[in-house]
Amino acid sequence: MLDLPTRQLSPLRSRRLRRAPAALIAGLAVVLGAPMLIGSTPPPRNQVLADVAMPAPTSAPPAAAQAPADVAGLISRPDPAGEDSSPSRRFPPPPETLTGYVWPIWNASLTLPFGPTRWGSRVVDGEPFHDGIDLATHCRDRIVAAHDGVVLAAGRRYDDFMGWVGDLTAYKQRLDEKQLWASLPIVVVIDDGNGYRSMYAHFRRVVVAPGDVVAAGDLIGYEGATGRATGCHLHYGLFSPDEVATFGLNAEAAANMLLPTELAARINPLLVLPPLEDALIH
Repeated sequence: MLDLPTRQLSPLRSRRLRRAPAALIAGLAVVLGAPMLIGSTPPPRNQVLADVAMPAPTSAPPAAAQAPADVAGLISRPDPAGEDSSPSRRFPPPPETLTGYVWPIWNASLTLPFGPTRWGSRVVDGEPFHDGIDLATHCRDRIVAAHDGVVLAAGRRYDDFMGWVGDLTAYKQRLDEKQLWASLPIVVVIDDGNGYRSMYAHFRRVVVAPGDVVAAGDLIGYEGATGRATGCHLHYGLFSPDEVATFGLNAEAAANMLLPTELAARINPLLVLPPLEDALIH
């Protein structure tokens, strides 16, 4: 069972922030075991892929907001009649059934989308792949929860909640011995209560802690550039700990970091977020 100590919340927290019931915390104790080498170093500012000046909500969302069918198909699941199917086996809900998501940051540039790119640190079909979306506004901007949920990790020790497939003991020992924890990004991982987890990375500072219950739109921290980042931005990822498909990690990087070579496959957050123009401040 997760040991999530009770603590007094800061006055900076949203009024809706509250402590999770013990039964709910107990239900979150299934963990795949995982650290995270956060996705990518974003492209330089002059290579922004979707500008801050997003189109007004008078037309259909721009092409960048549409989830490509081939990307959605990356998340494979075993045939119900297959050997992995059993009464006790859980499967992630299809992304199209997920509801209640809001943009974690408003009026942002989409600087790096989900999918194949030379900037990605994951590997899919032998090609580098970015496993989330990068959103940039300005340093210290507010970042909010994209969905109701319970905070699993907040800080640099988020490893056990990221869906890595394999043992992390050697990785953690390396970080301890070389005193490298401070080189990792500040990350928040939230169990969204629907079979998926939201991951938010590169904070300057967070205002939540493990065990906090948040509602969609609650403040969780401030935009920063911690970890491998060339500038202030938010890396937002979405995945299910029950996913059986995997993304890879470059074998050389895995060997250097003493990390596993696979982790649970991610889905494109644009499959569940509102249309892109809804991120505009009205």
